[in-house]
Amino acid sequence: MPKITYLENNGNSKTIDVSNGLTVMEGAVQNDIQGIDADCGGGMACATCHVYVNEEWFDKLPKKEDGEEDMLDMAFEPKKNSRLSCQLIVSDELDGLIVSIPSKQG
Repeated sequence: MPKITYLENNGNSKTIDVSNGLTVMEGAVQNDIQGIDADCGGGMACATCHVYVNEEWFDKLPKKEDGEEDMLDMAFEPKKNSRLSCQLIVSDELDGLIVSIPSKQG
């Protein structure tokens, strides 16, 4: 089972085993990671699951679709390495992924 590390905005770091096929967002919600609210439940209709992907991982992820880019425009302090965690499907290739949660969501 791939391990995903979530760097919470309060300085805490949590490394969680997330099952293949789930999203990085679902792994966060199931494990009470602070700062990933996932208000729309993964429907890409909000930006409350916004994360910053560690630079070494950014180019290893599937490219953003237009809808994700549009949602990220509404996120708090979007950056080049911003992603919606609901769009990142966990697989063995993502074992060791590190994401940081913005200082606020919404």
